[in-house]
Amino acid sequence: MIEVLLADDQPLIRAGFKALLELTDDIRVVGEAGDGARAVELARRLRPDVALLDVRMPLLDGIQATRRIGADPELDGVRVVILTNYALDEYVFAALRAGASGFLLKDIEPGDLLRSVRVAAQGEALLSPSVTRRLIEEYVSTPPRPSARPAGLERLTEREREIVSLVGRGMSNEEIAAHLVISAATAKTHVSRSMTKLGVRDRAQLVVLAYESGLVVPGGHA
Repeated sequence: MIEVLLADDQPLIRAGFKALLELTDDIRVVGEAGDGARAVELARRLRPDVALLDVRMPLLDGIQATRRIGADPELDGVRVVILTNYALDEYVFAALRAGASGFLLKDIEPGDLLRSVRVAAQGEALLSPSVTRRLIEEYVSTPPRPSARPAGLERLTEREREIVSLVGRGMSNEEIAAHLVISAATAKTHVSRSMTKLGVRDRAQLVVLAYESGLVVPGGHA
């Protein structure tokens, strides 16, 4: 059973999401919050598999709540997904930096919502290659110059660095496999090992790190 925490300051939206999620046999809404502070409190008490957080909420917004959840070692298993009204919401990339595993539009199709929750619960990032590329184009076209190389970067093999750069450019495991002429399973293994060495929780964080570390630069790769 996948346990979900819903946080949105609009009760009607929460009710709609809850109704959709609980139509299934494998998803259960275990808590609801109307503000970010309450969302963090419930995340610590309920330890849900997935926390769906609205990006704009009173007391604490979705980004601040995500940052607090991500900073708590005891909540390492909680996957945060940001809810937003716009595909290129100005807060989305900041949310990824704060530790979110991805984001969903509030007008998402019911079937896609259910699939997305299941994907997040499995530890995968909710960033399709096309969405990743759009985020990169919008938010990372002029990235800040990193002050220091992230810890663990020097432990990557040459192949792992190449894999991380391809992830940062928005490629899926299947696309990476085709590009490097390796199996999809091998590509997935390289991605997993890279995340472990770099201390990131999922693919979304790997994309952020790839750009902020300089492994990838807009329009090409370093």
